[in-house]
Amino acid sequence: MRNPFHYGGVVSGESFCNRTREAADLRRSIENAEKLFVYSERRLGKTSLIRKVLADLPEDEYLTVYIDLWPTDGETSFVLTCAKAFSEAMASNTDKLLHTAKTFFSRLVPSVSANDDGKPVITFGFDQKRPDVPLLEEVLTMPAKAAQKEGKRIVVVFDEFQQILEYESDTVERLLRSTIQHQSDVAYIFCGSRKHLIRQMFMDSQRPMYRSGAHYPLGLIAEDHWQLFITEKFKETGKQIRPETISELCTLTEGHPFYTQHLCHPLWELTETGGEVSSDMIQQATGLLLERESYAFMNLWDSLTRNAKRLLKGVAAEPAGTQVFSAEFIRKYQLGSSSNVQRAVDLLLKKDILDKEDGGMVIPDRFFRLWINSKQ
Repeated sequence: MRNPFHYGGVVSGESFCNRTREAADLRRSIENAEKLFVYSERRLGKTSLIRKVLADLPEDEYLTVYIDLWPTDGETSFVLTCAKAFSEAMASNTDKLLHTAKTFFSRLVPSVSANDDGKPVITFGFDQKRPDVPLLEEVLTMPAKAAQKEGKRIVVVFDEFQQILEYESDTVERLLRSTIQHQSDVAYIFCGSRKHLIRQMFMDSQRPMYRSGAHYPLGLIAEDHWQLFITEKFKETGKQIRPETISELCTLTEGHPFYTQHLCHPLWELTETGGEVSSDMIQQATGLLLERESYAFMNLWDSLTRNAKRLLKGVAAEPAGTQVFSAEFIRKYQLGSSSNVQRAVDLLLKKDILDKEDGGMVIPDRFFRLWINSKQ
């Protein structure tokens, strides 16, 4: 029997837990052609949620474009990634792809090949004979032109939007701001999983995207939704789990979708068909999961400096919101000085091992946090 709990990658259909209110909020924002910043910690299901909302839009009214900026590193790769996404969203066969690309991008030279599934995939080169054509402007104005040409409303999703902070200049950010404010028929959703960077982009008055849209922090899933979801998944596969056991599980994962489904996966495996989950099985499942992740966690741990390790031990052991720059914390975890703490914090933030939350620091990976505590 197939395990009913899924984690990692995009989760859809019956594997998707709740988010009814959030989906309605995003749908409303799209219908109003708003510009919205959606952000949360990693693996909280932003992509799954947004893809679900996009899939539910009527195809005869909306054209949806999803752009993952994670692989991009500057203006050139941004332009090529957007051109590819826009073209493939508007056309599904070779002839239409080429026609669309040639219609909207005068300096890009398109070519189409087939992937392993036989689906046409477009790539672009540059027409060196037309260096005067502003490539970035062409790409950014395409959604409005497409809306007029297709007679549909356009939805553009930029995932991992904070990646543009890594570009060599803020040209993309500045031109994007000036362009989208004139596109009344285009809804934009800017997603990010590095919360402090996304907040910086729209709340720092020195940034080009300052107050250019509304913001929507995506939170954890409440226990009552997990109670229904987890109970049904066990029941459908001939197994039982008590409400108090689900509560214990949610306390460990804090209602985070990825970690909750991840822990439910081995818990389901440990439960025999016709059997019921016991409280001690949660500890067994947690131990099994940490054992499976141990090699990756150990490699990550070995790559860190001594002070970074000491800082993480302190953050893992102390209550949420603990002030890592306090004299007491520095003394207790032998960090030496506030400058040592700052260097460790900068390193861990850059590696996405640490995150800022409610004025304090947290380790967003619940299982890495448990693993650190198990080694102390």
